[in-house]
Amino acid sequence: MIATSHIVTPAKAGGHSMGVAWGPQTRCIAFRKGSQVRSIALGDPNPSRFRGHDIGATSVHVPIALEAPARAHGRLSTKGFTLFEIIAALGILGLVCSSVLLVIDRCVNSAADSSMRMEAFRLVRENLEEILVSDSVEETVEYGTSDEYPDISWETVIEAFSEPLTGAMWVRAVCSADYMDSRGEKQTVELVHWLTELTDQQAGQLMQQGDLEQLGVDQLLKTVQDAAEYAGVDGKTLEQWVQNGLVTTKDGEFLRYNLDVFMQNDGNPTPEQKSRQVKSVQELAMRMRMEQREQDGTLGSPRGAGGKDPTTGLPYEQLEKMSVGEVMDLLRQKQK
Repeated sequence: MIATSHIVTPAKAGGHSMGVAWGPQTRCIAFRKGSQVRSIALGDPNPSRFRGHDIGATSVHVPIALEAPARAHGRLSTKGFTLFEIIAALGILGLVCSSVLLVIDRCVNSAADSSMRMEAFRLVRENLEEILVSDSVEETVEYGTSDEYPDISWETVIEAFSEPLTGAMWVRAVCSADYMDSRGEKQTVELVHWLTELTDQQAGQLMQQGDLEQLGVDQLLKTVQDAAEYAGVDGKTLEQWVQNGLVTTKDGEFLRYNLDVFMQNDGNPTPEQKSRQVKSVQELAMRMRMEQREQDGTLGSPRGAGGKDPTTGLPYEQLEKMSVGEVMDLLRQKQK
């Protein structure tokens, strides 16, 4: 609300008169000389609006701004947040920030794990591809670390094994890579490829001829009477074992290794135990090599501390010098 006051001063003949006007945001000082008006305005775009009404007099217009009282009904108007509202707002802000940081941290860890997993898979795939393009392979164990990611260790194993269903001998390549994820857990990426099936002759080539002959002497039982005497049963019980799944060679001879499977289970082994049987001396030689390797530890892993076999308690150097038959006798004694 704006009110204007008029202050009129008499003009002098041939003299000057001065008028002053105040606005809400401007102030103007006007000088009159005769019929001419000269004004000095401070912040007013149109100072000429401040004029006197009479020629002989100068009027001063004084606008007076009347503001609304700051108090209403005797109380101050307060606009702001209380202390409780500020604390609640800060608490909500803290929860939102912590949730955002947690999501960001999990995203970063997930991205790092994904990168490590992809690098491990790429490394394993390249190792397997090198084996598949080779003209020939032999039983080997290779291991190392990644050049780009030193935390990733890889291992490549080419081994002969006995297929569990038919007992046939195969050669397979096992390529694996290990790394630690963001939670400190060990993760493994592994690719297994069965390369080819081995004949009895090829399986025999993996063993020395002298060892195979000695193993045949120790394991083969040519007659039913010899097999029954070794198993401690009569001929009729032995025939029942054959009907129950006791495996013999293609010449009808018995293997002590297969008889041990039935003897240790009272003539009634489980299907899984029956699958451990072999059909030839060559296959038995490969099976014994695999069992010895499994007892030494994980394939391709460093040997145990102290240089001793955890199963037999003998040094590894001594085991390597022993024949297959001697190792088989040691394993049989451990089973008993």
